[in-house]
Amino acid sequence: MNKKKSSRSSSLPFEIDATRDFPLGMHAERFLRDYWHKRPLLIRNAFPDFETPVQPEDLAGLACEEGVLARLISLDRDTGTWDVRTGPFQEEDFPGLPHHDWTLLVQDVDKWDPDVRALLEQFRFLPRWRVDDIMISFAATGGSVGAHVDHYDVFLLQAQGERRWMIDASVAMGNAAPNLAFQDDVAIKLLRDFNATHEWVLSPGDMLYLPPLVPHHGVAENACLTFSVGMRAPSSAELIGDYLDTLIAEADEAVRYHDEDLTAPQDPNEIDARAMERVVEALNALRMNDPDLVGDWFGRFITTYRASGDVMPAPETPSRIEMEWDLQQGARLLRHPFSRFAWRRRRQGASLFCNGLDYALPVKDAQQLAALEGLDSTTYGALSDAGRDAVMALAAQGHYQLAFDDDDPDPQDEDA
Repeated sequence: MNKKKSSRSSSLPFEIDATRDFPLGMHAERFLRDYWHKRPLLIRNAFPDFETPVQPEDLAGLACEEGVLARLISLDRDTGTWDVRTGPFQEEDFPGLPHHDWTLLVQDVDKWDPDVRALLEQFRFLPRWRVDDIMISFAATGGSVGAHVDHYDVFLLQAQGERRWMIDASVAMGNAAPNLAFQDDVAIKLLRDFNATHEWVLSPGDMLYLPPLVPHHGVAENACLTFSVGMRAPSSAELIGDYLDTLIAEADEAVRYHDEDLTAPQDPNEIDARAMERVVEALNALRMNDPDLVGDWFGRFITTYRASGDVMPAPETPSRIEMEWDLQQGARLLRHPFSRFAWRRRRQGASLFCNGLDYALPVKDAQQLAALEGLDSTTYGALSDAGRDAVMALAAQGHYQLAFDDDDPDPQDEDA
């Protein structure tokens, strides 16, 4: 980093006030340039007059449902012992909890609650496939999950009550990186050392953005709700492992190491330079650098990465003729809330991805289907033949469901 850029970065504020025109307190382009993946930022009043669509009792009820990822983390201050329990919980588990020092965390609430899912519209300055989920935590007074780091970007929106956040922004300030070693013999990954450089109390509507690996520690000032909008950030090992699995599955057994140009070696025990050239040629035959091969693999991978559950077809799926007739009569096809869509351009046309499936479509169809959460007869009829075929194939897999009114399908009624 040159001195001019470093000087500008060190002078950037860590706290800013949002405005009606700029919810991030600045243009999205400036946020992405100066803060995204680089520097923490507290945005005061990012969601003005915010009212939570989910109450603590709603969150507790959801944590009791099968298929919901939930944890209950508590601290015994007398012994310094952390306890972690995983759901699903029972309703009788909650009334006996103390009035302090525990936190309930529920993942993927956006998949279960359409009002929570609607908040993702405020994050359209990011690629949608990059956004993982909205986790909601309820903390009793003093509740915390300890000082820790995340390996992904996260936006922490205060939804109800107040929470005190402490962060270590040493790296963004140009100082030495903090020690990220974990404590031994603790039920959760807590930092061994934590030295805060900044401390704030967040009220409803305030939002704290944290890049990966920024140490942070949140403590409830009073009973409070916090919404965490987390990103998908697969590790290099996960990417390499999955891609190699794809290459191996699709490898042509007829493509092998060959040496029809072999000459007598000076040393028969040496793996010489020409042999290594042939190895590279054999690997290149796997098309590891083919943009469409890599792109389609990544589309399938990222729409299944950290999936919270499988989308299953309904026990009795209507036929295509029946579904198209129902659409003409005013029904809609609604996307299952656990279905993840994305698309990419190919050399010709586009690929549409949904939970690891892919379909070759015209660009317009792929854009439409990735963007729309529901289809009516007009939008369905405007698709190409290939687009309508893809919709029906996805409906047969459970990714679209017929709806005859304005109610979203309830994922609790599905085998997701």
